[in-house]
Amino acid sequence: MLKIGDFSKLSRISIRMLRHYDEIGLMEPRVVDPATGYRYYGEDQLSVAGQIQSLKSMGFGLTVIREILNCCGGPEEMEKFLRVKKKELEDQLGDIGTKLQLLDNTIEWIREDGNMMDYQVTLKTLPERYVASVRKVIPAYDQEHILWGILHGETGSQNLQMASPVYGLAVFHDEGYKEQDVDVEIQISVAGTYKDTEHVKFKTVPPVLIASATYQGSYAQITRVNEAVARWIHDNGYEYDGASFCIYHVSPHDTSDPEKMVTEVCYPVRKK
Repeated sequence: MLKIGDFSKLSRISIRMLRHYDEIGLMEPRVVDPATGYRYYGEDQLSVAGQIQSLKSMGFGLTVIREILNCCGGPEEMEKFLRVKKKELEDQLGDIGTKLQLLDNTIEWIREDGNMMDYQVTLKTLPERYVASVRKVIPAYDQEHILWGILHGETGSQNLQMASPVYGLAVFHDEGYKEQDVDVEIQISVAGTYKDTEHVKFKTVPPVLIASATYQGSYAQITRVNEAVARWIHDNGYEYDGASFCIYHVSPHDTSDPEKMVTEVCYPVRKK
């Protein structure tokens, strides 16, 4: 049997943390002297302490570690927990990458004076267009590829001829911003006439007056671009008149480098 101090040194776990592990039922001492309250641990518990430390270093919380130690009778069960944690960390890595990109964009923006109106806003009329359209509720804005997949999958046999300019765009029909289940419509301008499919509808879209700003770079800039357009609309006596949309002049389909993408943020407007 090992006194708590000796066990602490051998396991490299502080006495305070060992007492906490005891309180939450993660690792209890083998014996507690009823007279003195001294805690004693078995040497075989050093391997358990090692497992706890390893799982903590992988990012598991103590509650989950307790569950793992209680229910994992073999390597197969342990592997299941590890694979779940691996997927969780991979998702976090993606989020961190997005945040790093946003930081880089913001730093660059600050270096350029931090002037939100650096984005040039223009007023123009988007002409009448004949389009192939897909509109569905999708899980989130970054799942827009689902709609493009439907469009290309269902029209491949019709050999669509693109109009010039092609105006590949996405319309956001929800009244406000949503975290999930978003109502999005994609459109692409085509020349000729075609038959509707299950999800792809062909239609003529009337001309629309828009205030828009075009920028190069990742979608992380869109909030700042939105602010620039909103200021222009307010300052020039216009008001919003329909669902906003983005025209993808250079999209992720065209480049794998987010900094080479070119997007035009568009808001239908009318004079007050």
